[in-house]
Amino acid sequence: MSNPYSGQTFLSFFGLLSSRLFGFLTGQLGWKDLASDEVQILVLAGVAASAGLVGTFLVLRRMSMLANSLSHTILLGIVLAYFFSCDNPLDGHLNMQALLIASLIMGLVTTFLTQFLTQSLHLQEDASLGLVFSTLFALGIVAVTLLTRSAHIGLEAVMGNADALQPQDCRFVFLILAINLALILLFFKEYQLTAFDSGLARALGFSTAFFSYLLMAQVAMTAIGAFRSVGVLMFLAFTTGPVLTARLLTHNLKAMLAIAVGLGSGAALLGVALARHFLTQHNAALSTGGVVVCVIVGIFLSILLMQTVAARLNRASQSV
Repeated sequence: MSNPYSGQTFLSFFGLLSSRLFGFLTGQLGWKDLASDEVQILVLAGVAASAGLVGTFLVLRRMSMLANSLSHTILLGIVLAYFFSCDNPLDGHLNMQALLIASLIMGLVTTFLTQFLTQSLHLQEDASLGLVFSTLFALGIVAVTLLTRSAHIGLEAVMGNADALQPQDCRFVFLILAINLALILLFFKEYQLTAFDSGLARALGFSTAFFSYLLMAQVAMTAIGAFRSVGVLMFLAFTTGPVLTARLLTHNLKAMLAIAVGLGSGAALLGVALARHFLTQHNAALSTGGVVVCVIVGIFLSILLMQTVAARLNRASQSV
């Protein structure tokens, strides 16, 4: 089936999307009628929403670099799970259950090794992160070249490929989003307390280590949902960019979560539309995930610039 968005520019993209959305709502179009651009929007928006939820607590707990390390070290788990769970590793079939389990294991291994080096060997946390990150990521790259040299999984896991997404990817991504949302709603008070005052949390009997490991497991799970669309290299931008932007706009935790999810999802929509525009107008087949990351960064810089200008104007008016 031909893609209805072929030849659409940025503005006409939204017109067609609106008309097709109306068709979905009225029953004229079904799930099987989703175009590739619409699949990209759904998957990238789902990834951005999940990343915004877990990323908010990562930023507040100052664990962003650990998430960066984790997003790279799970590459080893992805490749090993792919190789050993497929009857024919060259057919490109992905066993998502095996990948999810492997990512959770690698998330726990990364967190444990980092804390072990920091607490037992008394290394600085950044040094521990660097050692664990570089070692496991290097092993992942070696595994990619040795085990998947004839399959698409290697490049896809590292860089992502939004154009290869299928409707079933939407179900997997939104399942992860539902799990993240349920866990955050269930443990919202605990996450809030451990993020803002870990000492008080320990005094009240809450295990900060448990919630750290649980958060890392959520990050690993979210990274698995993201690797087909954006890969492990750009995942950090999804977990931190919208959150940092939201933090510029509010200090209320619930509002910060909502804004981070909204900004990330909106960036996904704009990124897909821009990627289609560049393909139509300039015949430039850009990485859709890369365009979305550029939009996320652009939104952050725009709001930061506006707040900086507003603050200077306010100081200038007060000095007059």
